[in-house]
Amino acid sequence: MPNPSAAMLVIGDEILSGRTRDTNTHFLAGELTKHGIDLKEVRVVSDDAPVIIAAVQALSAGFDHVFTSGGIGPTHDDITADCIAQAFDRHLGIRDDARAILAAHYANSGQELNAARLRMARIPDGATLIDNPVSSAPGFTLDNVHVMAGVPMVFQAMVASVLPGLTGGEPLLSQSLRLMRGEGDIAAFLSDLAARHSELSIGCYPFQHNGAYGANVVIRGHNGAAVDAAMRELAQEMGL
Repeated sequence: MPNPSAAMLVIGDEILSGRTRDTNTHFLAGELTKHGIDLKEVRVVSDDAPVIIAAVQALSAGFDHVFTSGGIGPTHDDITADCIAQAFDRHLGIRDDARAILAAHYANSGQELNAARLRMARIPDGATLIDNPVSSAPGFTLDNVHVMAGVPMVFQAMVASVLPGLTGGEPLLSQSLRLMRGEGDIAAFLSDLAARHSELSIGCYPFQHNGAYGANVVIRGHNGAAVDAAMRELAQEMGL
């Protein structure tokens, strides 16, 4: 059976404007790889409700899991919860369990649970909460969409809360070999190697170092013995 598939939807004008660097995609990709869930697509969209809704519906229909980041805070431009509710035609309202989590957190910190902060307790009907041990405000899962914060530390904590409950497949294994040869010098052999090992993914990533051309060859697959065999063939061909 193939591994479960996943997509990520990164939401926020600050990402598209270049003001904020997206690190959540890199983190999620690594965690999903270890868990045996194949990340197949990543989209980045602005804080535009129709665009978010359309992207959620398309990705939810196309993949086993969708992970979103961004737009679930207390400000007016945090519209992700509204969009998820509309995408699934669900009512969105303040949920008692989410309110209780926030009330306890702000009471302990000596801050007021005001109307803005209470926005973070709005959860679509039928969703389950995602634990947030960092700042308490929960994310949520609705159908196959896991809705999480954009702040990297909180996003990472939410991913750690979600992944143990998801069925994964075989982890993706990889080996790499750094070669001081140009892509053009090794392309023919790599094509033959890929044809002989069609169950593997073989990538070639060029670089320059001190004016010399080189390439990192990365071999990936779910079968460790097959990855080892292909890497041995590559090393032998390169005289290593």
